[in-house]
Amino acid sequence: MYEHQALSHSIIGAAIEVHRELGPGLLESAYEECLCHELGLRSLPFRRQVPLPLTYKGVRLDCGYRIDLIVADTILLELKAVEQTLPIHEAQLLTYLRLSGIKIGLIINFNVPVLKDGITRRVL
Repeated sequence: MYEHQALSHSIIGAAIEVHRELGPGLLESAYEECLCHELGLRSLPFRRQVPLPLTYKGVRLDCGYRIDLIVADTILLELKAVEQTLPIHEAQLLTYLRLSGIKIGLIINFNVPVLKDGITRRVL
């Protein structure tokens, strides 16, 4: 099991490396592909585009929601390439955390000049 703070630090380091190489201005899918490659180089286990079903009144429903990345079954990543993150993006992250049972999540917005300004961390 990974220690949460060290794992977060490794994930952010991988994201910074991707941002350093690519800069802002690309599609989210490009950043996702490169971040997956970088996580693999760092031997960090991850799952990509993880289905997230809803349970409504006791019935499990597949509504097409997908989590961008889950690293080490511990930290949920929601990747963005937007001008700025909005409250709805944080609400999305918190909802995904609640529905998945994962306690720690990061929004990583690659469309910023300095990546540390595009990272939001939330804990349930």
